[in-house]
Amino acid sequence: MILTGDRLAPVACNGILVIGDPHVGSRRPGRRKDAIWPQAVLGKLERCVSIANERQLAVVILGDLFDRPVETDVALKNQLIRILKGFRHRPLVNVGNHDIQHTTLTDSDSLALLGLCDVVDVVATSAPVAEFQIGERRIGVGMTPYGQAIPTDARGSFSGTDLQAWFTHHDISFDGGYPGAVPPFAVEGCDVLINGHIHKTQKAVLAGRTRWLNPGNITRQSIDLVDHVPRAWILDGSGALESQALPFESNVFDLTGRVVDAADEALVAREVESAFVTLLQAESSTELKRSGDGSIIRDEIEAKFAADSTSDAVRAIVRSLLGEAVERHAAQS
Repeated sequence: MILTGDRLAPVACNGILVIGDPHVGSRRPGRRKDAIWPQAVLGKLERCVSIANERQLAVVILGDLFDRPVETDVALKNQLIRILKGFRHRPLVNVGNHDIQHTTLTDSDSLALLGLCDVVDVVATSAPVAEFQIGERRIGVGMTPYGQAIPTDARGSFSGTDLQAWFTHHDISFDGGYPGAVPPFAVEGCDVLINGHIHKTQKAVLAGRTRWLNPGNITRQSIDLVDHVPRAWILDGSGALESQALPFESNVFDLTGRVVDAADEALVAREVESAFVTLLQAESSTELKRSGDGSIIRDEIEAKFAADSTSDAVRAIVRSLLGEAVERHAAQS
């Protein structure tokens, strides 16, 4: 089901299993060394099914179920559907930025298909969406997809609930500010706000009565997550999160040449444009073959951006061109 303001019937459960940003995709992230991809991701989701069913938990996925809006690998989509249908409680899924081609979910996105086929319940519009009876306590749950405004006042969203929780997929400045990030703020009537999108586990922030949490994702895609421990989390009736171990291997990244080499002026051209042209020549050779999603080239470009304090406008253009080159390479592979 795709929810656009509809409200799901109350669900009796022992808690809510919160799953952060799976990023399911057939394309292996460039610095991952997994011999078989994406089994690492699917294995974690299978473990989540076991945890949820054994403990009678409802399920929330924080967004970015898919790594790309349109997943072309039919076999992978069938595997994912089979896993998701294993949950006794149909997962409630927020819409992340990787799930959509445009500003909102459309019929051209793979996540929409899963919702229309009742594999998951997809929240396409910011709204209160469900109530859960956890023991003696009733929890009201709302969601805000990526790119939509987080409400400042959730009062009146539910009646007779003991706790109100809201799930988001946004740039939130948990650990210091950075351009475009939103500082945690008090949401009237909301006790706990749980965010996806930011892939590392963050320390809780209290703003007014609203406790902001960011549990982190279950799929480590880039080397900045080398120390991140992928976990699922159980939200209980009090609004607290309890971590749940998931299977993972610690040494999964190819760290060859990472940031130090990329920042070397002798290896990166002085001008951003010429650097991109030079690096793009590698798209059909060793570098892009090593990184099907362009991760290694992207690391070098981002290092150059940082060294030269490149303007946001130029960064956007170069990133867009790199994205197009990666898609061309993927289509030709």
